[in-house]
Amino acid sequence: MTAREEELVARLLLEHQELIDEYFRDKRWAELLALVRFARRDASPELAATDPALYRTLRDQITRFFLRGGASFSEERLARLADQ
Repeated sequence: MTAREEELVARLLLEHQELIDEYFRDKRWAELLALVRFARRDASPELAATDPALYRTLRDQITRFFLRGGASFSEERLARLADQ
């Protein structure tokens, strides 16, 4: 998956967090890994200057992701599962 594809899937899952459970059920480990990596990197501070509305939206979505338990995701475990 390219960096752009990872960003797109992460943004999709942040916007529609109800899909995360479906991705787990379907064992879509690479997409879940992209989500976790994107959320842990956080929204780019430069985005606040270039697109403040998108920056606020991403920050809100990332915060909601972590409040719903996103911090418990293991990047290492997801990476191993994605490689299988």
